[in-house]
Amino acid sequence: MQAFTHLRALAAPLEGRNVDTDQIIPARFLKKNRDAFYKNYLFHDLRFDEHGAPRPDFILNRPPFKGAQILVADENFGCGSSREGAVYCLADYGIRAILAPSFGDIFFNNCLKNGLLPVRLDAKVLAAIRQTLLKSTETNDSARDITIDLAACTVKAPGLNAPQIFTMDPFWHECLLKGVDELALTLSYANDIENFEQQHRSAHPWLAS
Repeated sequence: MQAFTHLRALAAPLEGRNVDTDQIIPARFLKKNRDAFYKNYLFHDLRFDEHGAPRPDFILNRPPFKGAQILVADENFGCGSSREGAVYCLADYGIRAILAPSFGDIFFNNCLKNGLLPVRLDAKVLAAIRQTLLKSTETNDSARDITIDLAACTVKAPGLNAPQIFTMDPFWHECLLKGVDELALTLSYANDIENFEQQHRSAHPWLAS
């Protein structure tokens, strides 16, 4: 998967608590193969009407936020049933990071395993960011950019006087920075593991007999 180190990208404010995985990808699309069309299932029933036409009021369909790579969400994002498809369609759409006060536990872990960065920040801070993004009248997309430095665990966003610091499990921090999953990270230490085993066998030869 793609390494995540530093990202400056357009951010879209997504209002509403408890956005569940069925809203992220409706269950009827889970049987679909993950192909070039998978990104079209993201927020399908929110993005499109019953005729398949884009809903102009949905945030990702609005011109200032088209092509956003960062979502600024509300409480309990990704709650509901367990489905990796929710993360797949977000990633395939181009979303690299989600900022929220809290996440569904399974969704949060699925994000980490697929290289999509979930960041927990204070709810009041995120509400202020969303309001700033929504009220922005700048024609330049950079006015709606958010900068995430994963190495430093900081977020810079419009309307904030100072960077926000977030925390992350050290194991997943290393995985994301290197762009590897659990297995690939373990294999990257193959030489160290082999050296340890050789030294252990030399020091305790009777264990190998």
